[in-house]
This record gives sequence, structure tokens and C-alpha cells, in this order.
Amino acid sequence: MTARSRRRQGRSRQGMNGGSRGSVATDQGTAGDQADQLSRVEKLVRSVSQQLERSRIADYALLLNKPWRLLWLNLISGLSRGLGIALGFTFFAATIIYVLQVLGALNLPIIGDYIADIVRIVQRQLQLNTY
Repeated sequence: MTARSRRRQGRSRQGMNGGSRGSVATDQGTAGDQADQLSRVEKLVRSVSQQLERSRIADYALLLNKPWRLLWLNLISGLSRGLGIALGFTFFAATIIYVLQVLGALNLPIIGDYIADIVRIVQRQLQLNTY
């Protein structure tokens, strides 16, 4: 606020209140209300800024401004995801085949025949050279 605008504001307040001493009391009361409002606004602004920092929106905006970095990160994440899926499925399939072999060795009446057929099919498939 410039000095000129402060003088104008002071004149307009004096003109509205008649320049009496009661205007000083009301000015102090409104100053207290304004201070409370400013403190509430400050708290809100701080909470919004903290939420924005937690969401890391600035990092996301920087990433969008660098498309080659975005492509590189997506490539790395896709490769690691694919490798993880392949290793996980291999481990899972090996475990299932092992369990089926153990169950087939138990010679269970009905289930044992089906399990033995599945194990034979898988073993034949593993022995075949398809290339």
C-alpha cells in the first residue's frame, strides 16, 4: 500500500465515522478480526502447500517437461515388471509341478492317475526341442 492510498483510506474512514474517537475502537476491533482471518488463511495456505508437497506434483510436472526421461523410466519399469512376472510364474509353475509329482507318487486312487498324466505331459513337453 502506498502512502497516498493510506491517506485516502484514512480520510474516507474519518468522513464515514465523523472523525470521532469511537472510530479508533472500531478500527482496532476490525484489525483483530482481520488478523484472525489472516491467520486462518495462512493456516489454510500452509496445509494446501503441505498436501501438494506430499503429492509430489512438482516432480510430476518436471517429469512431463522431460519426455525422454519419462520414456526411459517407463522402459525400465516395464522391463522390471516383465522380468518379475516371468520369474514369479516360473517359480510358481515349478512348485506346482513338484507338488503334483509328490502327489502322483502317493498313488491316490482317482486323483493319482490324472496327476500322473499331467506330469508325463509336462515332462514330455520339456524334453522336446522345438527349435
